[in-house]
Amino acid sequence: MKLKLDQGYISYDQVGKGIPLLFIHGYPLSRKIWQAQCSDLLDIASILSIDLRGHGETYSFDLPYTMDLLAEDCKRVVDHMGIMEPVVVCGLSMGGYVTFAMYRKYPDMFRGMILTSTRAAIDTPEGKANRDATINNVYTQGIEFIVDGMLPKLISPLTLSSHPDLVHSLRNIMLETSVQGVVGVSQAMRDRPDSTPLLPQLHLPVLIVHGADDQIIPLHEAELMHEQIPGSKLIVIPGAGHLLNMEQTDAYNQALRNFLQSLG
Repeated sequence: MKLKLDQGYISYDQVGKGIPLLFIHGYPLSRKIWQAQCSDLLDIASILSIDLRGHGETYSFDLPYTMDLLAEDCKRVVDHMGIMEPVVVCGLSMGGYVTFAMYRKYPDMFRGMILTSTRAAIDTPEGKANRDATINNVYTQGIEFIVDGMLPKLISPLTLSSHPDLVHSLRNIMLETSVQGVVGVSQAMRDRPDSTPLLPQLHLPVLIVHGADDQIIPLHEAELMHEQIPGSKLIVIPGAGHLLNMEQTDAYNQALRNFLQSLG
């Protein structure tokens, strides 16, 4: 489905019935990463999955992007669907940054929060320099250069060597990202605000899920969030890297199912 917005459109899917659950993907990915969750959790959740600007089937739009702008896009789709009750928002990696931006702007829309493979802190100076390098490289060498360099880091070494079908699917998902999408979100991530001061203010149910073998965001970042978010729950999934929802689907889905059921 598509929501017309400004000069373009946002693509999204909706399946299931139950607690409203919004999935926000990471970079450079799309809503396709949530397929296993959408099929397994549709009995207990009304699932909304979105392609962010320049990713998947969503229009690239004009630059610049910001985390606030991506959060506004998500809110527009939720409103378009006529969802009036509070929503559980699940963000993976960059999707977690969008989730924090949504909470700052629209705290009343949240019933719960699922932070997957993400962090609250801003980029280090080195990290910011890497974002700038990514922008330059994608302009000069294309999206394939970004995909080839990043894909091996998104999953655990075991997954990389033993699940060629998953690797192939993931590569195809990443190749659907536009150059403008990579540039826009790289700028938005580089310039995003620090969400660490927000953590003690998250007085709502929060589940943090992280892969034990994450090569993009160290497990330590998840532990720091868990320490600072009151009443949060941290689940570490063995044998999983950054895309634990695709690598260890059963364990990840069970963690989400238990969390959703705990919300009554």
